[in-house]
Amino acid sequence: RGAAPGNLAGVRHIILVLSGKGGVGKSTISTELALALRHTGKKVGLLDVDLCGPSIPRMLRVQGRAVHQCDRGWLPVFVDQEQGISLMSVGFLLEKPDEAVVWRGPKKNGNARRAGEALAFPFQSTALIKQFVSDVAWGPLDYLVVDTPPGTSDEHMAAVDALRPYGPLGALVVTTPQAVSVGDVRRELTFCRKVGLRVIGLVENMSGFVCPHCAECTHVFSRGGGEELARHTGVPFLGSVPLDPELARSLEEGRDLARGFPDSPAFPVLSSIAQRILDETPVGLR
Repeated sequence: RGAAPGNLAGVRHIILVLSGKGGVGKSTISTELALALRHTGKKVGLLDVDLCGPSIPRMLRVQGRAVHQCDRGWLPVFVDQEQGISLMSVGFLLEKPDEAVVWRGPKKNGNARRAGEALAFPFQSTALIKQFVSDVAWGPLDYLVVDTPPGTSDEHMAAVDALRPYGPLGALVVTTPQAVSVGDVRRELTFCRKVGLRVIGLVENMSGFVCPHCAECTHVFSRGGGEELARHTGVPFLGSVPLDPELARSLEEGRDLARGFPDSPAFPVLSSIAQRILDETPVGLR
């Protein structure tokens, strides 16, 4: 595709991780997708615009890192020595890690922050999201994975609208199996259709608990709701990620699941999802 000029000009593909429901594990899926794509040899960026819960810095064990600036804006934080994964998160801009993120609504006045400047509260959330899109100097990337706020709020719309000129590859929609979640995610799929955002596929997270001793799967939150939703809406179903203590531990400790817990039952599912996304990418653009 022809990229618009600016800091996203070197980004080949953009994936928005969406859900109409909070608490379904978008940050988990975003983080693991970035790691899985990196293991295929791709250079990956992570943009954490989940303003209410910027948890990805902890999941990648880079919380507390300083964000520096250059003549093009903010420099993302590199997660690994090879600089294969870079991250920008609102969590890096909080002066205190336990700071509550409070923002003004879109109709109130608010100023975007200069690169490297700490956030002043309350701030205008939509302006910050737009600044994240325009003022982070990503450099060349194969994929930029964007962890979005839940729902179809102003922040959600701001992320989609700001990225639209750069031709996103599409949306990865996350749900959990139970009907309460599936109903909200159904509305998210309607939102994607209304704004013309292609849905790459749907992922069912927390899809059963796999016992670490006997490997039996217990369906704590019902089963199959995400797969059924995908079938009824004609959206590709990419996989069911189980509730897995090793996956939870890898995120709590900021460890790469593939290297620290290769026997995790979640690992092959997450790798398969990444491969499906690679397969969705046009051959000439991979």
